[in-house]
Amino acid sequence: MSGCDCAESAVGLEQRTLMTLLTINGVMFVAEVVVGWIAESTALLADSLDMLADATVYGIALYAASRSGGTQRTAARVSGVLQIVLGLGVLVEVIRRAVFGSEPTSHLMIGAGTVALAANLVCLRLIAKHRDGGAHMRASWIFSKNDVIANTGVIVAGLLVMVSGSRVPDLVVGSIVVMVVVRGGVQILADSRRTEGGRN
Repeated sequence: MSGCDCAESAVGLEQRTLMTLLTINGVMFVAEVVVGWIAESTALLADSLDMLADATVYGIALYAASRSGGTQRTAARVSGVLQIVLGLGVLVEVIRRAVFGSEPTSHLMIGAGTVALAANLVCLRLIAKHRDGGAHMRASWIFSKNDVIANTGVIVAGLLVMVSGSRVPDLVVGSIVVMVVVRGGVQILADSRRTEGGRN
């Protein structure tokens, strides 16, 4: 009975953690997409869609938390594919702005990037204790690490736009965020396959 109680307690802790992560990322997605659009920043828009992908991933992981390992691996695979698709979608937006032009606002980029970084550091701390759990939790850990990298890139891009007066840093960082997002998706898919292979 005690073993069962421990298992139920672990699942409950995972679910509470994922619900917190889902809430944080959902709020930050809305905030960043609005500020990114106003600031004409591809880096911020890329980061906002990364937040949306994360919120979706955490929602999927929340669904899988109390289910079988097979369901958890399927949830991780869906998360990985979603991240790749959204990343490629952001790449289209980066290319569009590179062709048609944009005037990114540096102080909005720096401010929003800083808030997003603080939020994701909280997420990273929360998920760290679960990073050796099921495939769905490892996927969540990968997402959170990538977010911190992306947020830092947005802040650096904002500083470079401010110093140089050029939109190029914004476009470059937006492209880098896309690569981080897609790489994370590929990493999640590979981890899910390794886990599945190890259980066969």
